[in-house]
Amino acid sequence: MSGELEEAERVKKIIAFKQKIEKKIEELKSELKENQEILEVIDKILLEKSFKRVEIAKPAEIQPPLKETIKLTTTTGEPLVNLYVSEDTLRVVPVEDKKFNVNTPPFTQFLVERVLMKMQEKDRNLARMGQLKSEKIFSYTIMRKGDLIQEIIIKNFNEERLRELKSSIRWTFEKMYEKVKS
Repeated sequence: MSGELEEAERVKKIIAFKQKIEKKIEELKSELKENQEILEVIDKILLEKSFKRVEIAKPAEIQPPLKETIKLTTTTGEPLVNLYVSEDTLRVVPVEDKKFNVNTPPFTQFLVERVLMKMQEKDRNLARMGQLKSEKIFSYTIMRKGDLIQEIIIKNFNEERLRELKSSIRWTFEKMYEKVKS
C-alpha cells in the first residue's frame, strides 16, 4: 500500500512541476510579446525623429567604385535624384536645384515605412532564422541637414530589390516634387 502512495505522491509532484513549467512558459511568451510591442514603438519613435545609427565609414568606403549612375526624372523629364550604384551600396542624392523635406508625403509613410523598413524587417527575420548573415541585412541611413534630405545610403540589396527601389524612389520623389511645386 505504501508503494502505491509513494507512486501517487511522485505523480502529484511531477504534475505540479509540469504546471509550474507551463505557467513559466506562458509568462515568458507574454513578456516576449510585450517586449516586441515595445521594440515596435521604439522603432516608430526613432523613425519619426529620423534617428539613424551612423556608421563611420573608412576612407576607402566613402566612395566605393561605381557600377552605374542612374538619373531619375519625373514623367515629364524633370530631374529629381541621382542614384549612384556600387557593388553593395546605393546612394540616393537629390539633384542640386531640388530641396526635399523628410516631412513631405509620401516620403516617410511610403518610402521609409512601406519599402525600406519592410525590406530591412524581412532580412532581420531571415537572419533570426539563420538564413542570412547579420552583416548582409538590408540597411539604410538617411542623411539630413535639418529636415532636408541630403542623401540616402542603402546597403545590402540585390538586383530585384534595386529594380523595386528605383521604381519606389522615383515615384516617391516625383510625388514630393509635385507637392513642393504647387
